[in-house]
Amino acid sequence: MANRLSQIATRTGDDGTTGLGDGTRVPKDHLRVQAMGDVDELNSHIGVLLAEPLPDDVRELLITIQHELFNLGGELCMPGYSLLKDDAVLRLDEALAHYNAALPRLQEFILPAGTRSAAIAHVCRTIARRAERAVVHALHQGEQIEAAPRQYLNRLSDLLFVLARVLNRANLDGKGGDDVYWHSERLKRQQAEPGED
Repeated sequence: MANRLSQIATRTGDDGTTGLGDGTRVPKDHLRVQAMGDVDELNSHIGVLLAEPLPDDVRELLITIQHELFNLGGELCMPGYSLLKDDAVLRLDEALAHYNAALPRLQEFILPAGTRSAAIAHVCRTIARRAERAVVHALHQGEQIEAAPRQYLNRLSDLLFVLARVLNRANLDGKGGDDVYWHSERLKRQQAEPGED
């Protein structure tokens, strides 16, 4: 994008339309704009997560992710244009493998709870899933969107789940230490009757 914002309140959107990066004006509820909004919301919530106490390596990873999400949003804003680099999805795959390797195997489904930072990571995860659904919906309705944004959001939601588990164990606010497990009927039966499933 050659132009930088010099004015925020342009009033050009008062008619219910907004401009894409290629100059096209579309309704503000256009599928592409909805996907862009979900990505922006996700990036904003990652900003909230970055305001929490975090391990240094997680902080650096999230800062990189914020920049990549901005690229992803820019790509959605410009039909036919590619901004998200190939190595972005690979970086998420590597981070997933790295952080997941140190975690114990899940015993049951977990709740989006624990430390404040872990809970915010779960909120980010759910917004990433919504953004992914918005991109897929736009694709199914004929929008031209590269594969990388969809793949990136899919991997990112998985990574945020793993990071929530990491942040509970980091216990930087003294309120965590482990996953918060869902108390399913199956788990209750197993605890009441050891050895039976």
